[in-house]
Amino acid sequence: MLITDDLEQLLEVLPYFIRNPLELHSNRKNLIEVVMDLGRRPEARFPTGPEYLSNKTVSWYDLDYSIKRIGNFSGDNRSGIERTLHRISSIRNRQGSIIGLTCRVGRAIFGTISIIRDLLETNQSILLLGKPGVGKTTAIREIARVLADEMEKRVVIIDTSNEIAGDGDIPHPAIGRARRMQVARPELQHQVMIEAVENHMPEVIIIDEIGTELESLAARTIAERGVQLVGTAHGNYLESLVKNPVLSDLVGGIQYVTLGDDEAKRRGTQKSILERKASPAFQIAIEIHERNDLIIHEKVDHAIDQILQGYQTFVQRRISSNGTIHILYEQTLPEINPNYLKSKKKLGLVKDIPKNQSSRYRQRTDDNQSIINLENAVEYNTMPDHKLLSLYAYGLNFQEINAVIQMMQFPLMLSREISKADVILALRSNLKQNTKLRQIARTRRITIYTIHSSTVPQITRALKKMLEIHVVSCVKWSDIFQGKTDEQLSALYEVKWAIEKIVLTKKQSVELLSSLADIRKIQHEVVKLYKLRARSFGEEPYRRLCIYPD
Repeated sequence: MLITDDLEQLLEVLPYFIRNPLELHSNRKNLIEVVMDLGRRPEARFPTGPEYLSNKTVSWYDLDYSIKRIGNFSGDNRSGIERTLHRISSIRNRQGSIIGLTCRVGRAIFGTISIIRDLLETNQSILLLGKPGVGKTTAIREIARVLADEMEKRVVIIDTSNEIAGDGDIPHPAIGRARRMQVARPELQHQVMIEAVENHMPEVIIIDEIGTELESLAARTIAERGVQLVGTAHGNYLESLVKNPVLSDLVGGIQYVTLGDDEAKRRGTQKSILERKASPAFQIAIEIHERNDLIIHEKVDHAIDQILQGYQTFVQRRISSNGTIHILYEQTLPEINPNYLKSKKKLGLVKDIPKNQSSRYRQRTDDNQSIINLENAVEYNTMPDHKLLSLYAYGLNFQEINAVIQMMQFPLMLSREISKADVILALRSNLKQNTKLRQIARTRRITIYTIHSSTVPQITRALKKMLEIHVVSCVKWSDIFQGKTDEQLSALYEVKWAIEKIVLTKKQSVELLSSLADIRKIQHEVVKLYKLRARSFGEEPYRRLCIYPD
């Protein structure tokens, strides 16, 4: 990875009492920006934190010294140094006089996008998301060079603040053969975007900081004309665009749709729901959380649909370290209202969420779609191969059931199709009126569980019950019985009958007949399959097993 920063040219525009400490600073190569505010001490900001550069305060003369050595400030109060990537932003008072400067170091980092190089070759539009300063502009500058030089595409950069290709009429070499169109005023960016398509026949258009509704509409228009887009927008997660009315058009736009009674019942939702209006302008979204830690959404339309329907989505995380790229698949955790969670804890309906699950994403295995939390074993996760039980909810609120599943950490997944479900949960009043549902369940041999009302306690009890019964049905007795002697088979039948008929059904403890150590060992293994507790007591040869309900 090659880094060029032209730092000397930035230091030349600073007053001596600020420039000299920076020239001698041991961590100069990691400098992020220099802040000069009137009447305050100058400050340098590094990844490790800010540092004062001098005890002397900044005066009008010091600000004027720097302003005269840089270019004119544009309508967005930004300027630069010609043939460099540095950005100088100003703060003005009410009279329009500059009272503060933020001098950000611009760096061209070659090789920084190797982690997403394969995505550029798909010819799909890519949107980069991240908080300010995380490296979005640096990334699209390198993307422009790779697309123009290495992939030999016609690339046009819409450079509103001259931040991508530097200040001045001649663009910085960091963008390669890509062409740059400057924008006279920030509010005209959307017009220049359309002009680039109509006049210069680009294959790719690069846009930095899409932030207005007109720019979103222009991006939609460009995408519909078959031009590949690479753009950036502020926002930590893809969901933040859904909630942003200005930028939601980038991901297809959001609209309210009113469903009929039957369709709302079938989906288990309210009659008014949110749906995506159109195809998104960007097919791929990349969340930049750190420079070497990215979240990839390879199908934005599918991800947005899942978010709007309240489903959990699987995402791809790419981490680059020491030249090696690690790809993990993770599941997004739903956002839970803290007040809602607190009230349910008081009722004893939920447990504390483990600390290692407090983050937004949770890792999953690559070879199985189910979620496996190895550090905090889920209480009911005892099914073979950790297979999730598929639940079809009829006439119930999917979001409410999903919240219970997540808070209680049940190994359940909601299914929108009855044909893919293992069990059905329905309101008793609705089931009486639906003979077709009962007929389908009978034909496919799907068990139906009913509840009187759609309350959290009743839903929780029903889910617990179906998991208990399903655990019993998942025990492969044919494999357990194989190769056993008559004495061992008799002991297995005894423990099976005791667990299913007394411990699980009547919630009572039961004592088995006395047996030898090898027989008791087999019985202990069966008890573990049911996630129950057992203890041996007594003296040999009359030592016996006692099984306790959960």
